Amino acid sequence: MWYSGKAHTHGANLQGVMDPTGFPLFISNAEPGSVHDLTAARIHVLPALYAAAAQGLVALADLGYEGAGIGILTPVKRPEDGRPPAPDTRAFNRLQRALRCLGERGFALLTQRWRVLQHVHASPSRIGDIAKAALVLTHFEHGRLT
Repeated sequence: MWYSGKAHTHGANLQGVMDPTGFPLFISNAEPGSVHDLTAARIHVLPALYAAAAQGLVALADLGYEGAGIGILTPVKRPEDGRPPAPDTRAFNRLQRALRCLGERGFALLTQRWRVLQHVHASPSRIGDIAKAALVLTHFEHGRLT
């Protein structure tokens, strides 16, 4: 169950929410590596993002979250007939990638600062607790505890 076909190894699926600057705000509990990203997001993250979307805030996500629902913007897929996307679509995808890379910074901030998150050899059920502890330490380190 903890084996991820995507990574070809055992692991966990963690979902996170980052602020617009890329600072991590939330890390979910660990789901087995075999759980799809969208399924894990529906369990842990999307209910809060839907509430934010109702207030006019949108979230950016990659193609793995296509069909996530209201307020979750994903890139537009290439047309099935092989034609290149329209210029407006390419511009939208490029802009979204440029903004989403800031969100990816949050995961980089956690995994590069806390070496234990780079190659976790603990029980898979503890990975979420370790990631949450790293999140709290990162908030403390950057003076963001409230």
